[in-house]
Amino acid sequence: MTAESFEYGDDAPGALQASRPTGLLDVLSVAAVVLDSEGRIVFWTPQAEDLFGYTAQEALGTYAARLFVHPEHLQSVVSLFAEVLETGRSWAGTFPVRHKDGSTRLTEFRNMRLQDDLGDMYALGIAADHALLQRVETDLALCERLINQSPIGLALLDPDLRYLLVNPALERIDGIPAEDHVGRHLRETLRFPDIDTIESALRQVITTGTPLLDQYHVGRPAADPDQERAWSLSFYRLEDPGGRVLGAAASVVDVTERHRAAAEADRARRRLALIADASTRVGTTLEVDRTAHELAEIAAAELADVVAVDILDSALACRTARRPDNGPELFRALALTAAHPTVALEAADAPGDLAAYDGDRLVTLCVHTGRPVLVRHVGDRDLARIGRDEEASGLLARAGVHSYLAVPLIAHGEVLGALDLKRTRNPLPFDQDDVVLAGELASRAAVAIDNARWFQSVRNTALTLQRSLLPEHAQHRTGLELASRYQPAQATSEVGGDWYDVIPLTGDKTALVVGDVMGNGIDAAATMGRLRTATCAYADLDLAPGAVLEHLDHITCDLEHYIVTCLYAVYDPHTRQCCIANAGHMPPALVGPGRPPRLLRLPSGAPLGVGGVTFEATTVTLEPGDLLVLYTDGLVETRQHSIDDRLNVMLSFLDEPRRPLEETCDLLLYGLRHPDDHDDVALLIARAL
Repeated sequence: MTAESFEYGDDAPGALQASRPTGLLDVLSVAAVVLDSEGRIVFWTPQAEDLFGYTAQEALGTYAARLFVHPEHLQSVVSLFAEVLETGRSWAGTFPVRHKDGSTRLTEFRNMRLQDDLGDMYALGIAADHALLQRVETDLALCERLINQSPIGLALLDPDLRYLLVNPALERIDGIPAEDHVGRHLRETLRFPDIDTIESALRQVITTGTPLLDQYHVGRPAADPDQERAWSLSFYRLEDPGGRVLGAAASVVDVTERHRAAAEADRARRRLALIADASTRVGTTLEVDRTAHELAEIAAAELADVVAVDILDSALACRTARRPDNGPELFRALALTAAHPTVALEAADAPGDLAAYDGDRLVTLCVHTGRPVLVRHVGDRDLARIGRDEEASGLLARAGVHSYLAVPLIAHGEVLGALDLKRTRNPLPFDQDDVVLAGELASRAAVAIDNARWFQSVRNTALTLQRSLLPEHAQHRTGLELASRYQPAQATSEVGGDWYDVIPLTGDKTALVVGDVMGNGIDAAATMGRLRTATCAYADLDLAPGAVLEHLDHITCDLEHYIVTCLYAVYDPHTRQCCIANAGHMPPALVGPGRPPRLLRLPSGAPLGVGGVTFEATTVTLEPGDLLVLYTDGLVETRQHSIDDRLNVMLSFLDEPRRPLEETCDLLLYGLRHPDDHDDVALLIARAL
């Protein structure tokens, strides 16, 4: 045969196909020597020349004992040789051989008898260097120990990515016995979503010889498919000493704990970021509904698939009620959101709805105890305690609700309501970390909701008080059509001191008053009430506008530190004359058909409360259709614009004097006011008939 060897092929039993020889015999350099019955060398391989140093010409025909056996070993060698030829029993062992260069080398022999077709006997000696064999044997033993005792999973794969060998560590990692690996493809044991990518990369390693190290993969082992695990995979090509590609070796290190620790650290970072985000996004306004909606959006982004915020109706009304132990509760739904479209939204109460939940419902239990209610794995019986009725429970089941968490909203020791969380698509159940995070979000939001509900309550009370101090007047007086507005400050709950008044006088005359007590609070409102009463009293004496302001100035001086601006006008429909006196107030606007709107130039006068000031009056004529617009500074003053620019803007809204007065009032308020304005507004418009 030639150096090329043959083996049976898989596709045609009995057929031969060429394949490359292994390199192990080349590494061992096994020599073969044949001796005849006289002990002469009759066969000598090139490996024998390498091992003993003699060429074939030097060795053939020579007695082997004389060639490379030391004299002291000659008798032993002759006896062993005779025993092999006579008995046919093979002999194996290590023997010191004399090399051509004069050195002595330990050589390992395997000796056996041969017989040819003529019946002649020969001795075949197969020999190899003892030191080399020891090294190979040690390497093999070491490799076997390393493979079998290594805590790292190791596998050998052929070029078609079929297992040739796996070690016990890999058996433990993937839960498949070693014998069940052999012959199977890689993808049959590695249940990774990206197995196609792994196989492609591994084939590239086999083709190029470039190793692929520390590739991070996450999957579920066949022996424990419910648990997610992580592995670090490394691949490198295997070659024999002759460079023939044997396949690839794979090492698998279980890094699940590291993966979980990293995931937990990442989860903690995200949650800290969520809490920080909630600190800036929840409670941006003093509105209960808006605050609840902000809380729901934050929770839906990270914590749950469906989120609802429900407030006890008694808490929303700022009524302190003793919580029953097991009775029903009345909830007002404030916010509802979902991370994705789901029928679970149909099962929840819509924002603004009022719903009663019995004491056995989980959300009621949450507010009764003031403690979180966690149901890790929701069953049918749990759904009946979550939904408001049987139909809602069925919708929750259809939506795939599998985990539930309710956290109380507590501020200053009072339970305000509950944050209601459900998971549908997120496969993980709620855990104690989720309870802590939800509690932190609920705690922060509860304080904001508490502030907002008290703000709204106080603001409503203040507005009621303020409106009670303002007059109710007819839309018409003799010769006048009237419209008025009062709008409280948008960004504060305190009452203000702005007021207007329409006072009937003798002779069909009408007094028109607009004033502003500087400052906010109950004291400012009380001062406003006293000045309004005084104004009505002095107006009833039929005093001139300037005299009325002088009396009001005297009264204001006795009202501690308050400064008040006021505009007092008296209109006589019979003469069409309007007499106006000003105490430091904004100038009124006059609008007439066919004439551009303008501000009346009046002696500004000092504010009321300065003391000892004379107030001059100015008289203007009001033609039919003319508008006289009286207002407080809250209508036009802002922190971003000059007062002249704002007055010009106001005049631009008065370009149509024939517009209905109610529409003009709305136009001025909604066109000039901003939600963040910190001052209230009094507005009074009169049209001459």
